[in-house]
Amino acid sequence: MPDTSYGWSQDPSEAVAHAAPVAPPAHPADVGAPPAHPAGHPPTMIDEQMAPPEYTPTQRDLPVITTTDARALGPLYAVGDIHGYLDRLREALYTTGLIDAEGHWAAGNARLWFLGDFTDRGPDGVGVIELVMQLSAEAAAAGGYARALMGNHELLLLGAHRFGDTPVNSAGGTASFLAAWRLNGGQTSDMERLQDHHIAWMSRLDAAALTDGHLLLHSDTTAYLEYGTTIDAMNDAVTGVLQRGDADECWELFRKFTRRFAFRGEAGPQAARELLDAYGGHRVVHGHSPIPYLLGEPGGDLGAEQPDRSAVVEGPHVYADDLAVAMDGGVTMDGRLLVAQLPL
Repeated sequence: MPDTSYGWSQDPSEAVAHAAPVAPPAHPADVGAPPAHPAGHPPTMIDEQMAPPEYTPTQRDLPVITTTDARALGPLYAVGDIHGYLDRLREALYTTGLIDAEGHWAAGNARLWFLGDFTDRGPDGVGVIELVMQLSAEAAAAGGYARALMGNHELLLLGAHRFGDTPVNSAGGTASFLAAWRLNGGQTSDMERLQDHHIAWMSRLDAAALTDGHLLLHSDTTAYLEYGTTIDAMNDAVTGVLQRGDADECWELFRKFTRRFAFRGEAGPQAARELLDAYGGHRVVHGHSPIPYLLGEPGGDLGAEQPDRSAVVEGPHVYADDLAVAMDGGVTMDGRLLVAQLPL
């Protein structure tokens, strides 16, 4: 059934909420290991066996010898909201050439960013977390990287695990993380399988990153600015909230990162520029708000957000005077799990 719970997007005490294949990244040629050094002959900064014939170590004013860096950064990719749909994630990553048929990193020095919301609503959120952690290690070993950002559902799961039914101050009245987690698609199987290393990994995720001029976020909100006017300061502040472990402070963080639609409408471009002016970059890339809702109508007869039910999500949605890119293809509402190469 389609997920229609996005209509009340501004209040986290209520229920909150595949890209067209792109060309696989080029795989760098295998680089041969440097020649072995004879016993008793330690490696030197410049190995004569690797130097051109005309090279003389004692000659002055030699030209600099340049080599191709096989670990140079490769193409950049982003992944939208996953919400526990592990099989859909594997399919999208394989189609894009980022993993092989066995689910291992296959993209060499490519760079991959996951924009958050790994769990809830779908069947295997912990499986998604474990795949992202696995790819992070495998990509680093291959000269690339796979990194992840904090989504509001990571904050929700951490809060439900840590605080349970502890009451928190909510604009909608007394609430708890556990109640909100259940209401927002929390899966009992995920909570049962959650281990300390999953929790530690989620707790250390950054909230934003700047890469190749792309300001990568989970949520389409300017609330990030309330935690710092630079990316480093904001990320440190978010981590500090989680480390202090005050239930009300964590709830306020979750509530603010659940806001959405800041870049939609006439005021959208200005909101995007506000973030870009503070944090750098020329385009915001985010998840969180499903594209059918961004294409729909604000409000309705009951004041709820109305998705465009006729919208067919083929890829990311560029909007706000080309200053914002939405990456949530609406996988939880029979949409797509988007993986796309940047820039678009």
